[in-house]
Amino acid sequence: MTIIGTKWVYRNKLDENGVVSRNKARLVAQGYNQQEGIDYDEIYAPIARLESIRTLLAYAYALDFKLFQMDVKSAFLNDIINEEVFMAQPLRFIDFEKLDHVYKLKKALYGLKQAPKAWYDRLKSFLIKH
Repeated sequence: MTIIGTKWVYRNKLDENGVVSRNKARLVAQGYNQQEGIDYDEIYAPIARLESIRTLLAYAYALDFKLFQMDVKSAFLNDIINEEVFMAQPLRFIDFEKLDHVYKLKKALYGLKQAPKAWYDRLKSFLIKH
């Protein structure tokens, strides 16, 4: 089992005038350290091929269909992972009294190899149910 490291990613959000309106921080797992068969099993999550998207758009245009899209904010962060994944204490969240402790993840985190599949599994079960 690999203990996954983390990295903070910072971003400034700009308003319409190009002025910083918000600062954002995201904790990202260093999933490139994960080992197949040890830290994760299956990571496949289907994606639409560009040709399929172009065909759909052409078909919708030809038949005057309305298409809608959506964005699920923080999609990867809502999904429970099946594997046991342990993460090192992130910078600025270190417990100096327990330096030898790690965190056990219950939900996916950006950067984990299994995060896209966890999101796909959740979306699939929702679509089948509804």
